Formats: sequence, structure tokens, C-alpha cells
Amino acid sequence: MERDGAKRGPRHHVVVEALREAIVSGRLEPGERLIEERLSTELETSRGAVREALRRLEHEGLVMSFPYRGSVVLGVTEEEVHEVLIPIRLTLERFCFGKALPLLSDDDFAELGKCVWSMEEAARTDDLNRIVEADLRFHETVLEHAGQSHALQLWRSIAPRIRAYFLRYGKVGDLGVIVEEHRDLLAALQTRDPIVFLPLLDAHIAVESPAPAAAGA
Repeated sequence: MERDGAKRGPRHHVVVEALREAIVSGRLEPGERLIEERLSTELETSRGAVREALRRLEHEGLVMSFPYRGSVVLGVTEEEVHEVLIPIRLTLERFCFGKALPLLSDDDFAELGKCVWSMEEAARTDDLNRIVEADLRFHETVLEHAGQSHALQLWRSIAPRIRAYFLRYGKVGDLGVIVEEHRDLLAALQTRDPIVFLPLLDAHIAVESPAPAAAGA
């Protein structure tokens, strides 16, 4: 069996970054087949490294694998965002954030503050991948403290599609806006008042997600 270091070439994480960039930039288009042998040749690495990278990208919602057919690039349509992701996300987050408000501790707020700090650093260096991960982590941190395991499971099931959408279209947005909105969300959470917080959450999700020019979570 060929191992990931068998050939000279990019390590696994570098392969992931190379393929992710090709998908996000549109060089690899939705529906395009991803053939391990061809990709390993182009990237001068092992098929094992490509296989692991494709598994990671499948988790991120950028790739789908089919038995006996290999992997293909996934698209994220505006219809899916409008009709599926936004309504489900609004329902889950409104419910869970409301449950979490009285349960969040000072340590939890500190953890959320670290997420915002990570977004700030990512915005300074125009690091879209890092800001998307910190953005999603901010929201998941609150959901984890809501005590609603089924809702959290549902949120995690759509998170890869949310991530895929932000990675595809985030480059045309202002990363600084994402930071400011999460600063505001954190401050509103610290009031523990749903009347203060929920309108900000609604505007944040509904405004940033529906069009390709948007880029928050």
C-alpha cells in the first residue's frame, strides 16, 4: 500500500489547501470529477495523500464521494441557501441561543472572545479559511452550551454546506464586517437578554448568507 510520504510532494494539509483553492476559485467546477491518479500526478504527491484530502473536503461540503464513481465537486446554489440553509439555521440558532443565554459562564464568554480575536487576526491577513472556521466555531460554541443535543446534531449536519458557501463566496466580501458583527453578537449575548440578542442574530444570518457577495456566519 502506498503511503503519504512515498513520493516527493505536498503533505496532506498542503494537498487539501491546493484542492480547496482550486474549488473555491472555480478552476474545479461543480460536477467535475476528481480522479485520484490524475490529481496525484498534477500535485506530485501520493494517491493516499489525495484520498485523505478528498475525505477532508467532503467533510467541508466541497466534495461528494460516490461508490464506484469516485469524487465530484459540489456546488452551493442560491436556491439551497435561500430555501434550506437560512430557514433551518435561523430555527436552530434562535432556539438554541435562547436556551444557552442563561447558561453561558464567564469562561464561555472568554472562549467566544477568543473566536472573535481569531477572526480579527484572520481579517488582518485576509485569511478566509481561518475566519470561516472561527466564525463557525463561535456559533457552535453557543449551541454546544444550549443542552439541546438533537438540535446541535442537526446544526452540525448543515455546517459543511454553510462552510462550503462561505469558502466559495467569502473572497468578495469584507472580512472586517464579519468581525464587527461578531463583536456585536458577543456583546448582546453578554446582556443575557433575548430581546437584545435575537434581532441581531436574525439580521446576521439572513443578511450575510443569501447572496454570493456575502461572507459571514
